[in-house]
Amino acid sequence: MQDLTPQEIEALFTRADGSYLFARWGRPLAPVVFGVEEASLPVIKGAFEAVAALAGLETVEMDPELGANLMVFFCRDWAELPEVPNLEKLVPDLVPLVARLQAAEANQYRVFRFDKRGAICAAFVFLRMDDQLGAVAADTLALSQAVQTVLLWSDRAFGDRSPLGQLEDGRVVLRPEIGALIRAAYDPVMPAAAQDKSHALRLAARVMPRD
Repeated sequence: MQDLTPQEIEALFTRADGSYLFARWGRPLAPVVFGVEEASLPVIKGAFEAVAALAGLETVEMDPELGANLMVFFCRDWAELPEVPNLEKLVPDLVPLVARLQAAEANQYRVFRFDKRGAICAAFVFLRMDDQLGAVAADTLALSQAVQTVLLWSDRAFGDRSPLGQLEDGRVVLRPEIGALIRAAYDPVMPAAAQDKSHALRLAARVMPRD
């Protein structure tokens, strides 16, 4: 495993404006998936359950406050989103958001909601299945989205290197150092949210092997 340096960990949670912002889930995940064939549901939900288990997070059928708190939407065109019943109640400014995604020709977007402690309490994942995403295997795409949703990463994280890697037999798996970082982030003694860069040093101390 290639260890992450404290600087690399800090960069994964440092946003484009230079601010450090970290958050993890503060409740069990209650995922639901829209816009895919029923045969694909076990693959997608399985990926989210596997990453949740890595973090020590429970997955449940229903969140007592929100029902489903992790919603994954697959679409062919961003214009489909405003047509989803009641979605505008869950995602404020949905129409302007769709316009920005169309202008940027984006193929994925994630929206997070937070509780009073700053922990993640809900997430909405939007995937526009263009040629690029359509060429990605369902299990690989699901694993990638699960990893990018289990923590509030920087808006620049994984821009130059995927959190996933490929084994010699062709299987795609989570890079071990990213898995170790996720486990460290969910250490019970660590805070659910942080805005101080010293938090990255505490993560590094839990990721690096001890003699």
